Amino acid sequence: MTALITPRHLLEAGLIAADQLDGTEAVAARFAVSVTEAVARLIDPADSADPIARQYIPDTAELVLLPQESADPIGDHAHSPVEGIVHRYPDRVLLKAVHVCPVYCRFCFRREMVGPQGDGTLSGAALAAAIAYIAEHKEIWEVILTGGDPLVLSPRRLKEIMERLAPIDHVKVVRLHSRVPVTDPARVGSELIDALKSSGKTVYVALHANHPRELTDEARAASAALIDGGIMMVSQSVLLRGVNDDPAVLASLMRLFVENRIKPYYLHHPDLAPGTSHFRMSIEEGRAIVAGLRARISGLAMPSYILDIPGGHGKVQLPESPVREVGEGCYTIEDRLGDVHSYADRN
Repeated sequence: MTALITPRHLLEAGLIAADQLDGTEAVAARFAVSVTEAVARLIDPADSADPIARQYIPDTAELVLLPQESADPIGDHAHSPVEGIVHRYPDRVLLKAVHVCPVYCRFCFRREMVGPQGDGTLSGAALAAAIAYIAEHKEIWEVILTGGDPLVLSPRRLKEIMERLAPIDHVKVVRLHSRVPVTDPARVGSELIDALKSSGKTVYVALHANHPRELTDEARAASAALIDGGIMMVSQSVLLRGVNDDPAVLASLMRLFVENRIKPYYLHHPDLAPGTSHFRMSIEEGRAIVAGLRARISGLAMPSYILDIPGGHGKVQLPESPVREVGEGCYTIEDRLGDVHSYADRN
C-alpha cells in the first residue's frame, strides 16, 4: 500500500466512514493529508477516540479557526534572513531543505508551509545561498535540518547537504528532526545512515512520537540502526488533548524512549496553528499533567516541558519560567531575554 493522500483513499482503506467523506474533503482542501502504511496499520477504525487516528486522520474540528491562531505561530518567517534558513538563536539555525513529510500531523505548527501546496524543496541556488549564510556566520555552532521531514530526502540528496556542511569548521553539530523512524521505518537503511555520517560532524536525530503505540517493533529497529550506526537520538513530543494528556500514557512513552536509547528531550505545549484548538489545553492543565509525569518517572526519562512564545520570541520552560495568569486563559510570559509577552490559549 502506498501512502493514503486523499479522503477517498482513507475511505477505501476503512479509516473514515462514508458519512465523513464530505467533511474530510473540506479539511483536505485546506490542509495536506498523507498517511503511510506503517501508520495506517496502527489505527483502530472501530475506536472513535483512537489516539493514533487523532494525530493523522483529518477532523472537521480543523475548520474551526480562532483569532489568536497564526499561519506562522512561532515566527519562522520573521527570523529568515535567506530562503531556507531560520536564525532565531545566535548559535544555531534551522535549515529547511524540504517542506514535504511522509505523513501530515493534524496539529502541525507548520501546516501552512508543508505539503504539496507548501513552500516546496529548496532549489539548488537557494540551498547554495543557505549554506553560504551558514559559512559566513561563525557564531553558528549547530545546524538543525527540519522542514518538512529531512529524512524524506534521498540518501544522495542528504549526503550532498552533509558534505556541503563538512568544511564549515565552526559548525560542530548537525541535528535532524524526523518522524520517519515511526511513520516510514523502511526508509532507514545503511545508505541513509552513511549519508548522515558523511559530514564528519556530531549528528543527532530528534525522533517525534506522541504515543507509546507509535514505537512499534519496526520503529524500534529503525532507531536502533541509527544509534548502532553512530547517530545519537533524542525525542520530541507534543502534549495533545485526546492523545497523551495523561501522566500514565506519557510515562509509558518516555520510558520506551529511554529503553530504546533515545533521550527524552522536549515535550511541547501545542502551538497556536490554524485549526488546532481541539488539541490544545490550557497551560495550567499542561502543568498539572507534567507534574503528574514527574511524580512517576526518573529524571533520566523526564523531558523539558516547553512553550514556543508566539511571534518568534523563543522557547521557555513552562514549569520554571515566569508565567502569570492575568485572566481566564490569558497569560504574560517572560522570554529568555527578559522581555514580557502576552499569550492567550482561548478566546
